[in-house]
Amino acid sequence: MARLLLGISGGIAAYKALEAARLAVKAGHAVRVIQTPTSERFVGRASFETITGAPVLGDEFERDPARGAFPGEPFPERTPISHLALVERADLFLIAPASANTLAKLAHGHADNLLSAAALAADCPVLVAPAMNDRMYRHPATQANIQQLADRGVVVIAPGEGELASHGEHGIGRLAEPAELLAACEAVLAAAAGPVGDWAGLRVLVTAGGTREPIDSVRYIGNRSSGRMGVALAARAAARGAEVTLVAANLGITAPPGIRVLPVGTAAELKEVCEREFASTDVLLMAAAVADFRPAAPVEGKIKKTDSPASIELERTEDVIAALARQRPRRQLLVGFAAEHGEDAVRYGRSKLEAKGLDAVVVNDISRRDIGFEAAANEVVIVTGAGERRVPRVGKEKVADAVLEEVQRLRSKSREEGIGGRARAHSTGAGRL
Repeated sequence: MARLLLGISGGIAAYKALEAARLAVKAGHAVRVIQTPTSERFVGRASFETITGAPVLGDEFERDPARGAFPGEPFPERTPISHLALVERADLFLIAPASANTLAKLAHGHADNLLSAAALAADCPVLVAPAMNDRMYRHPATQANIQQLADRGVVVIAPGEGELASHGEHGIGRLAEPAELLAACEAVLAAAAGPVGDWAGLRVLVTAGGTREPIDSVRYIGNRSSGRMGVALAARAAARGAEVTLVAANLGITAPPGIRVLPVGTAAELKEVCEREFASTDVLLMAAAVADFRPAAPVEGKIKKTDSPASIELERTEDVIAALARQRPRRQLLVGFAAEHGEDAVRYGRSKLEAKGLDAVVVNDISRRDIGFEAAANEVVIVTGAGERRVPRVGKEKVADAVLEEVQRLRSKSREEGIGGRARAHSTGAGRL
């Protein structure tokens, strides 16, 4: 596991950093924390020290009782310089939340507190997760600072959109969820380490998000999917060492760092990209919510209220994963996702498994409000030809792990059958499955 240095700048979102630290420790990482003086107005040091088991630092001239060591490491014999020692030992430096003030300091090389000085001395990957009021986030100065940091190689974990701290305000500027912060860190660490997992060399194609089918240049028919499930699958597959391509349809969250991302908008665009990428793919995870219908005659420009039609004629879109299953050039493994409603959800999922010729279908019941679309957690049933596996309500990263475990089982079974000559039609050219 890795040594993670967590920097906390001032803002109400600092409370989310406590959960991010807890998740990182639970995942086996050693965590140290640097706080700015302003951040301590929102969350005290004692909370982070309790979670991490290590002292928190907040000043360049403050003596570090641990002498720069991370939890589980022996203390050095000599007392080092705090702002150099922590970041020198760290495998990754995450600043979350990163306030507008801190982003400005980092962009312009200021080093007037321990956090900014450590960032300036960092040789390890640096990630920033902005969090602030939407007007501050959208200001050209903030956007220029973020772009400048990104141009230097800093990984920016984009904020989410929703309710803000100011009463009644809504917009972009919410700190990414703690699980997303950890997933971004682990994706960066995996990319830096290279393909060392059990999926090294495997090519995985993941679709995520929801397509939008235009009515005119302003309006569209769309899906509620934020892309959380697909993003979690992409991040976890990359952590296993796979070469991952993410087909991103209007994501509501940040795509994992270090992963090849191909943005798409409509079902037709998603189909085109998947068909182009499929031949070189070993595993396809079709988590995107692809529209079943689209307007038959979208209008260029904006339809005025006075000219609005009484009805909109719809036409079916092509079933992308079924088409790919029919034409797979070799034994690629295909996993579909089915958002069904009510007690017959699993039965509908099994019918899709058989009708589309898939290897597995992941079924979730969208009649429940606490799981599925836009939620951080999910509860699914993984349906295969051999039976069903129920995954109780957990975070989507854990659901992703369960899905990938099932994929691994199917891969192993496919290899065994291939050795016996029962599953593959060709003795060569069958890929790595």
